[in-house]
Amino acid sequence: MIEITRTGDVHVLTMAAGENRFNPAMLDAIDGALDEVERSEGPAAVVLTGQGKFFSNGLDLEWMMANVEQDGPARVANGLQAIYRRLVTFPVATVAAVNGHAFAGGAMLALACDQRVMRTDRGYFCLPEVDINIPFTIGMSKLIPEEALAAGIVDAAVPEEQVLAVATERAQAQAGKLRATVATIKQRMYGEVADALAEEAGGLGATS
Repeated sequence: MIEITRTGDVHVLTMAAGENRFNPAMLDAIDGALDEVERSEGPAAVVLTGQGKFFSNGLDLEWMMANVEQDGPARVANGLQAIYRRLVTFPVATVAAVNGHAFAGGAMLALACDQRVMRTDRGYFCLPEVDINIPFTIGMSKLIPEEALAAGIVDAAVPEEQVLAVATERAQAQAGKLRATVATIKQRMYGEVADALAEEAGGLGATS
């Protein structure tokens, strides 16, 4: 589900599961890929991207509804919050290369990264929770403050063929920073967000 390649000091994590919707298997794959980066030695940075027309289409609602009796919605919500929290405080620079559509939880995954590079010609960046009757958890709300919306969501917008290269270039520029320092800075800057994401979500509320 996650393909890991290296470009210089940059670990490129490519989500390769179609629409890249979040279910336990996908969340475990992302977690495992981040584990591999943390186990690496020397300079490092991360680029997170998708394939084709999708960066990520968010929650795997079909899986969640099929596993309601096994507390599927809460499992996915809490697992996804844990991924957001890990990215927000990750000890190396993270850049989202938004190659295509980034919906709901997928858009928030990009927001959890330090920088975002998006293609100019196509792709939606959308938080449609109100339309699908799934309210944000407290932690997710902390991840998308009004200031971020007002300032602009992405750091660069480039043609499709340049998205990955520009994201990798931005990540490489930060790869030599000392990990302990990066982690401490992020924890101090985003401690409130990280604490909110650490709280149990208890599911995602009403669904349509």
